Amino acid sequence: MSLSRHVVTGVGTAQVGAEYVREVGRNSFRGHHGRGGVETAYVVETDRGATGWGLPLGPGDPAALIGRNVAELIDPDAGVIEPGAEFLDYALHDLAARILDVPVYAMLGAAGSAQVRCYSGGIYLDDLDPEEAPAGLTAIKQNLAQDHELGFRDFKLKLGRGYRWMPYQAGLDRDIEVTRLARELYPEAEILVDPNDGFSVNALVEYLAAVSDCRLYWLEESFAERDEDMKFLRSHLGTLPWQPKIADGEFDPDADYILRLAEAGLVDVALMDGVGYGLTAWRRFMPRLRATGAEASPHTWGAPLKTLYAAHIAAGLGNVPIIEGVPGHVLGTDGDGYHLTDGYLTFSGRPGFGLELTAAGSSR
Repeated sequence: MSLSRHVVTGVGTAQVGAEYVREVGRNSFRGHHGRGGVETAYVVETDRGATGWGLPLGPGDPAALIGRNVAELIDPDAGVIEPGAEFLDYALHDLAARILDVPVYAMLGAAGSAQVRCYSGGIYLDDLDPEEAPAGLTAIKQNLAQDHELGFRDFKLKLGRGYRWMPYQAGLDRDIEVTRLARELYPEAEILVDPNDGFSVNALVEYLAAVSDCRLYWLEESFAERDEDMKFLRSHLGTLPWQPKIADGEFDPDADYILRLAEAGLVDVALMDGVGYGLTAWRRFMPRLRATGAEASPHTWGAPLKTLYAAHIAAGLGNVPIIEGVPGHVLGTDGDGYHLTDGYLTFSGRPGFGLELTAAGSSR
C-alpha cells in the first residue's frame, strides 16, 4: 500500500527499557552503568490503522504532524524528508516499512547480509568491584563466559583503568592482563578494545607492544581525535606485526571530520551512535563513507533496542562488518523474535523493526 494513502492521526508515547543481564560497572571515565533504564518512545498512528514506533532522536513537536500525509514525512528510498519530523526518524521508518509490509532492512535496500555479526559490548571494568574487595580477573572471566553462553563469540573490552580508577602503570598492566586473558580463553574470538579516550599516545604504544600477538580486531577511541596523533597511530601500526582497525567517532561526533579522517586513511570504522546520529543521517552518510574505503558500525551501548536498529542498518545499507551487542533484554515489547547464535544476529522477518509494544506503559 502506498504511504500517500495514510494520514497521521495521533502521536503517542510508550515506555521501553533495557535490562542488562548483570550489573555493569565503570569505563575509563564514567561510573557504574547499573542494570539498564527506561526511555520514552514515540508511537505514530494513521487513519488506516497503521502504527509505527521508535526511540526519538531528540525533542520535537508531535502536534505539528497531526493531519500530515505520511508520504510528506518519509521517502522509503531516502528516509525522513520533513525537517520537523526528523525526531521521529525511527518511528517513521518503522511505520513506513509496516505499511509496505517489509522489514526495515529490506526497505533500506538489503545491501548487507541478513545474518549480522554481533560482538558483546558488555565487558566493562567489573574487575574493580566491589571496591572493598575487588573481584579482579575472576569478574572478567565470568562476564566473558556469560556472554559466550548468550551466543556472543566476539568481545569488546573496556580499557583505560589508569585514566581515573587505578595508578597509571597498574591500570595499564591490568588492561594488558585483561586483553591477554580474553585471547587465551577465546582464541578464535575477535577482540575489540575501547579505552573511551582514556589512553595517552605513550600508553597506547606501551599497550600495543604488550599485546602485539593478540590479533586485535580494532582499537576504538584510544584518545581524542587530533590529526597529528591519528597520523602517528597509523604510522605506528605499520611497524607492528598485526594491524588492528582504527574505529572512532562515537563521542561528540563531527561526522564530516570523521569522513575527512577516513579519506586520509586515518579511520577505518565510523562509530556515530545509531540513535544520536539517526537512521536517515546514516543513509546519507554511508555512500560517502564507502567511497573512502572505510566501514561503519553504529554505536549502540545503553539499549538492546539500539542493537536491533544497528542490525537493520547493517543488513540494509551494507558496509557494516560487525555491530555492538548489549547483553540484555528490551523491556516493554512482546519479544523481538531476533536470535543470536554463534555470534550472528538473525531477524524475525516481521515488517518494520519487528517489535510490538505491550499495552503497559503506552499513552496518548
